[in-house]
Amino acid sequence: MWQAAIRRTQDARVPMMVALLLTAMSLFQTVEAGDRPNILWLSAEDISPHIGCYGDPHAITPRIDQLASEGIRYSNAFTTAGVCAPCRSGIITGMYQTTLGTQHMRCQAKLPESIRPFSTYLRESGYFCTNNSKQDYQFETPKGSWDQSSSKAHWRDRPDQDTPFFAVFNFTGCHESGIENDAKYKSVTNGLSERERQDASKLSTFPPYYPDTPAAREDWKRNYELITALDHWVGGLLDQLNDDGLDEDTIVFFWSDHGVGLPRAKRWLYDSGMHIPLVIRIPAQFRSTDNVAGVVDDRLVSSIDFGPTVLNLAGLDVPEPIQGKPFLTSPLSKLAAADRDYVYGARDRMDERYDIIRMVRDQRYKYIRNYEPLKPYFQYMNTPEKGQTMRSMREAEQAGTLPEAAMPFFRGTKPTEELYDLENDPHEIHNLALSSDHTEVLHRMRAAHEQWVTRTKDLGLIPEPILAERASELGSQYAVLRQSDDSELANRVAAAALAASEGPGALPEMRAALDDNDSAVRYWGATGIGNVFARGEIDKLPYLMDLQERLADESVTVRVAAARALCHSGDPEATSEALSVLAETLADGAQWERLQAAIVLDEIDDKALPVIDSMRAALEPRQEFYADGKYTVRVINRALNELNGTKHTVK
Repeated sequence: MWQAAIRRTQDARVPMMVALLLTAMSLFQTVEAGDRPNILWLSAEDISPHIGCYGDPHAITPRIDQLASEGIRYSNAFTTAGVCAPCRSGIITGMYQTTLGTQHMRCQAKLPESIRPFSTYLRESGYFCTNNSKQDYQFETPKGSWDQSSSKAHWRDRPDQDTPFFAVFNFTGCHESGIENDAKYKSVTNGLSERERQDASKLSTFPPYYPDTPAAREDWKRNYELITALDHWVGGLLDQLNDDGLDEDTIVFFWSDHGVGLPRAKRWLYDSGMHIPLVIRIPAQFRSTDNVAGVVDDRLVSSIDFGPTVLNLAGLDVPEPIQGKPFLTSPLSKLAAADRDYVYGARDRMDERYDIIRMVRDQRYKYIRNYEPLKPYFQYMNTPEKGQTMRSMREAEQAGTLPEAAMPFFRGTKPTEELYDLENDPHEIHNLALSSDHTEVLHRMRAAHEQWVTRTKDLGLIPEPILAERASELGSQYAVLRQSDDSELANRVAAAALAASEGPGALPEMRAALDDNDSAVRYWGATGIGNVFARGEIDKLPYLMDLQERLADESVTVRVAAARALCHSGDPEATSEALSVLAETLADGAQWERLQAAIVLDEIDDKALPVIDSMRAALEPRQEFYADGKYTVRVINRALNELNGTKHTVK
């Protein structure tokens, strides 16, 4: 038996406890074994809860609001990543992207045979499963996942009216490109009436961390109008459901993959990127309580819980090794609904830039761990730099007119830890990690994070070149930290990764990591010493010989990490040796080895000048690599622009 805190929409300020699940079967409506629910997913891209039923004063979303009045609105639903493909891999499998090895945006992972999209289990039980039409799972979709997956897929194509269906429809119009691209924005919002348009100057929800410019406000306005277009789309599909006489036979989910497609939101682990709308309407015959209409459920929900919840509603088992938890039941369910103490999130490579960040959140507090604190928040990335809001922020930073809330994002480094009180600081501006009044909270949240990393075997802490190589040998990324011959590897990698950002006090651990028998641990040892070198906090001489030995490490990834450290050593001879290693890797390394070498060369600025010819040669696309190796090209182009004062562009 479980209880959830829910609030009626008629008075959202007064929470009241209402039992959503009762085990007493006398309260269940009778459902025959063959009378299983249809399930319809209406998914959106790149939107936060800027929706009327969530209390947004500017939202024009009558159809979604109506859906919420007839069902359950979840006020604390969160995704596992602030970007689409990693979190969608988690949604379709019910597993964290960092467990599967799908955490990098973009990558090509492989699933082991033991892990399948949850739609497979629905199909095997007799459901007709359709996907219209986005997959974007970061792995090749296994055969048998869908009956149909295309822009024409529809529940209406099921073989007969008695076959239950699971149908997914995805709206692409509110993707960040709909804000950034004028033509797409105009096309998506073409059908809006004048009454449905917004006045950018009157939007009181404009965030305090954006410069208050006409261009940035225009982006914020477009977000609202795209969501109104989404609302029309939702209404159209609900009308089709009604026209087919299926309202009382179909459970409807409405959700988004992550937050609004703007800077400090999309790709980030703040609530602006992680908090998503989730509304579920359950017909009376499939309810496990007599009142689930027009209520607000405050429980924590993760996007990896969506699939297990669907299986539970359909009366199916939730197979191992699914990590998500069902949060709803029907009279057919085999599992009671589960509550969460925490939700978790991860950020890894975003296109051409690595930044390993982890998040844990409870009802009130959020903890963020920056594993690469020497990297600025806003590393230069081609895609987000195209947007007007990002341009406004860059211009304001140059002009000295940035709002105070945005200033930390333009510093050269980040704090190792961040802690926010969401109740009093919903925009997550005031970092409480060093507050003596929050020490107990910090320790609790830090421990929750570290336990999650080891429990889920976080593959994001394995450098991508090493992960790719081992996945090729073992058949999947998932297997890399589950090798029987080194059962403690996950713990050692996690410990070394933590030590690498702890500063001089952790140098003994970093130095020991340099001698580990596993290259992933050695990588963090070299990276950690390089971090200390870059900050100029120690006498570097005692560590030079250790690092120079690692320039000949059997792992190219370790060589690159050692080269980075030596480039920050201030020793001319060591720097020259390191630059040779970086140039060689850039020329002959595997895909992700080249990218890491390029990032180091970009980081060290003028110190890279002796190998500038090698950098120019790396601008040539390489057809043998994913996307012609464009990520390395982007980083090298940026580095050369900085060195030469040029403004060349690449794709």
